[in-house]
Amino acid sequence: MIIMSTFLFLVVSAVIRQANLCLEKEILLLPPVNFTIIVTGLSKVHLQWKPNPNQNPKIRGIKYKVKINTPNEDDYETPRTQSRSVNVLHQGFSASVQTILHCDSSFFQSSWVSAELQAPPGAPGTSAVNLTCVTNVVSDDVSLHCTWFVGKNAPVDTQYFLFYRFDIYTEECQDYRKDSWNRNIACWFPETAIDRKGHGQLAVHVNGSSKQIAIKPLDQLFDLHAIDQVNPPVNVTAKLEGNRLYIQWEKPVSNLPRQCFDYEVNIYNIREDYSKIQKIQGNSFNLVIDPTCKHSLKMRATVHFSCRKNGLWSEWSQSIYVGEDKPTHQTEWLLSVLMATACFLLLSLFVICRTCQVWTKLFPPIPAPNRKVKDLSFSNIYEKTKSGETEIEVISYMEDPGLDNLDDSVF
Repeated sequence: MIIMSTFLFLVVSAVIRQANLCLEKEILLLPPVNFTIIVTGLSKVHLQWKPNPNQNPKIRGIKYKVKINTPNEDDYETPRTQSRSVNVLHQGFSASVQTILHCDSSFFQSSWVSAELQAPPGAPGTSAVNLTCVTNVVSDDVSLHCTWFVGKNAPVDTQYFLFYRFDIYTEECQDYRKDSWNRNIACWFPETAIDRKGHGQLAVHVNGSSKQIAIKPLDQLFDLHAIDQVNPPVNVTAKLEGNRLYIQWEKPVSNLPRQCFDYEVNIYNIREDYSKIQKIQGNSFNLVIDPTCKHSLKMRATVHFSCRKNGLWSEWSQSIYVGEDKPTHQTEWLLSVLMATACFLLLSLFVICRTCQVWTKLFPPIPAPNRKVKDLSFSNIYEKTKSGETEIEVISYMEDPGLDNLDDSVF
């Protein structure tokens, strides 16, 4: 009882002293000392400081205001002398802290003290760019797939390396996909330590190396709900009764309950090349379609906002087909008319060509050699007189039978 009374007396005395202190117009607050920033993980820093040893010990209720200057501005209050911050660090990091006091309706503050981390070395334009990551729950494991592009100023021999951190767990990629220059441009983690419920932030770090210049690293933070891609719906079935199509399915493979999913059904009319997308909640759907046309349908899913913030849509499920591609009566009639017209045109063209001998005029026959070519034979008849003084040469011109007779010429 005596101890309790003593404690109450001390508390009341402190309250009275503090109340009297708040009546003062000016209260001198001194800034903290030994303010340091320490990197404790990927995109993770630890800020710590100490109270000023010259601060008036009679002042109670002192707090500290922390201000993040870069890379993103932020400020908050804390009664402790240390704090943690999760931020990208490839552009450097700086913060400030001051002593503050809320005293009734009055507010007092000290000057600021600051500390900073320099940006890591690296040539501009050499870091990886357009880093994107997607998570997916397969059974009880969460997979992670990240892709990026090579920096515009990165040398040909640049090689990139990816690390991720979730909570206190950090892992380096072991399965890369490469470009034509053998540079890493994608990473696949079939299993990770990431929360299956999609809560928290994921820190991803990509650094690089080159024999020519220093490669600047890249840090990026992802909200898990924003990059979680759920699986497609499973056991999708479709049944056609008359002109009504009935579709049923089961929720994706996920730890989330059935009511946490929204769906889209894509119904494509193959003959008319027309697609219709219908948004649905639930696990069944029906609509009226033309049963004489063949249709394909596929589905995808996403998480409803009532269960968590919306993430990515899943991939489309495999297509299934319903209906028969039967020609309608109108189609049959059009085909008959087209065939009759084609036959009539061909017949008309044949008659015209026959009558006007168009084919003969366009392609006249090539004349063959005449068999009645004259066969010329020359005979030299030499007659000599008995005396040998006079020599008479007789040349006869003979024709083949069947040629017109010509008078013989004798020279």
